[in-house]
Amino acid sequence: MTDSAQPVATPPVDALIVVDVQAAFVTGDGAVPDADRLVDRTTDLIARARRAGALVVHLQNDGPPGSEDEPGTPGWELHHHVVPGPRELVIRKPEDDGFRRTPLGRVLADAGVRAVAVCGVMSEMCVRATARTALERDYRVVVPHDAHATQDVPAAPGIADAVPAAVVSRVAAYSLGSDAEVTVPAAGVAFTAPGKALAGPGRPDRPGPVAASPAKPVGT
Repeated sequence: MTDSAQPVATPPVDALIVVDVQAAFVTGDGAVPDADRLVDRTTDLIARARRAGALVVHLQNDGPPGSEDEPGTPGWELHHHVVPGPRELVIRKPEDDGFRRTPLGRVLADAGVRAVAVCGVMSEMCVRATARTALERDYRVVVPHDAHATQDVPAAPGIADAVPAAVVSRVAAYSLGSDAEVTVPAAGVAFTAPGKALAGPGRPDRPGPVAASPAKPVGT
């Protein structure tokens, strides 16, 4: 779908998970291809989620010592400004999957979330791993096709040619299977406050919302 096409109508989600939109991945020499476009899409998603009262979770990857996203380094910092409040928080994570060894699952459950949109980097790693676990936990999952990105896969001489980043992202999204909504553009994602989202086909109803966790960074 092109940017000028009419966004596809889709039921609203009540949480936005912004995966690893950190300085190392969207600025400078290490930025993903077309990083400005990714930042534009994620900025819009965050703004609309806030206005609707949806839960906004910024995942922040803690890379190993010497990596571009090592904690405390400039590359580790989140690119988007976080607005403190009862519906927005930062969760640091030590692995690709945003649920593993973090309080993300508890935060979503406590807020009464039923449906999530997942965006950010990298498509085939942290975005896919987090979306996959969300599906396994019976959330409705939307992965807007123009709001996640990754790097090109370099050629492996004698094995395979280089794979463009856009192709890697598309394959990563489709590998989630038919339960994930992966053809919706960012502009077509609608938001609502927790407790009002509709469960997707085959998804069980979820309990009503309770108080969300405090809007402050959550360590591992």
